[in-house]
Amino acid sequence: MITVKNLTKTYGEKRALNNISFEILQGEICGYIGPNGAGKSTTVKILNGILKPDSGEVTISGADAIEQAHKIRPSIGYVPETGAIFEALTPKEYLLFAGRLHGMKDEIIHERTNHLLKYFGLTAAANQIMVSYSKGMKQKVVIATSLLHTPDVYFFDEPLDGLDAHGTLLFKELLKNLAIRGKTILYCSHLLDIVEKICHRMIVLRGGSIVAHGNIADLRRLTKQQTLEEAFSILTESENVEEKTITLLDNLASIAA
Repeated sequence: MITVKNLTKTYGEKRALNNISFEILQGEICGYIGPNGAGKSTTVKILNGILKPDSGEVTISGADAIEQAHKIRPSIGYVPETGAIFEALTPKEYLLFAGRLHGMKDEIIHERTNHLLKYFGLTAAANQIMVSYSKGMKQKVVIATSLLHTPDVYFFDEPLDGLDAHGTLLFKELLKNLAIRGKTILYCSHLLDIVEKICHRMIVLRGGSIVAHGNIADLRRLTKQQTLEEAFSILTESENVEEKTITLLDNLASIAA
């Protein structure tokens, strides 16, 4: 379970998070959505103990995630927005390195690694250094690393970046079954159609503040819109993309070649 109370973070004069509070229950997939710069990645980095907030409290699985970050790390799986890996290693070597950092025994790491690479279709390339991997293959390794130590809490920040259709399907099924097994998941994404399909509830962030939360039916009622995309546009005061696109194309067409 994740509890956030009055979280605030500033960068110089910019307030990235403005006194936000929320709770995510065990077995829940919570979508954390908002436009670029809304504060999503800042929140996730604080929850993972990577950044310290200016003020506020974060509790994960009963432990203080700010003052006792070392205690919560074994219970967290994290896929960052930019999932860098050591490309000079093979996926087997990389997962061995990650598992040892978690204090896992080598035989358990090897066994779980074989299952993970098989699931993501990487067995045939398991002994290739990852500099030759495609972006999607690297992303699968990053996701596999978050699963290796079987944590109770997951933070996924744009995890589908680079994945093909089959990889996306696997990941969606993975999230569903992690939740069924009682895992707690915070899922950040710009892909609203995916969020709508897999998340039990959503938190909408704008300018570092929470502007709405609830399931899709709640957001529809709040905004009087039919789709999550339309509700998101209202809640985040996004521009009218249809109007903007038509204006652009009309302007281009009006200029003589």
